[in-house]
Amino acid sequence: MANYDELLEQLKQGEISSLQIEKEDFLEFREILLKREDFKHFRGAAFHHGLTIYTYTEEPSK
Repeated sequence: MANYDELLEQLKQGEISSLQIEKEDFLEFREILLKREDFKHFRGAAFHHGLTIYTYTEEPSK
């Protein structure tokens, strides 16, 4: 099991440029993401076969 909170923090700090989440891990990841106060700063782009790539943005989504 990945430490998604740690990976999200690395993404926020710019230590990594993106975070890839596979379809089978999405629900577990989403649960952790939504608990964060800054969750609206993380933007996910969906691709084929259920892959989602998250990036961090300075401006929160609306």
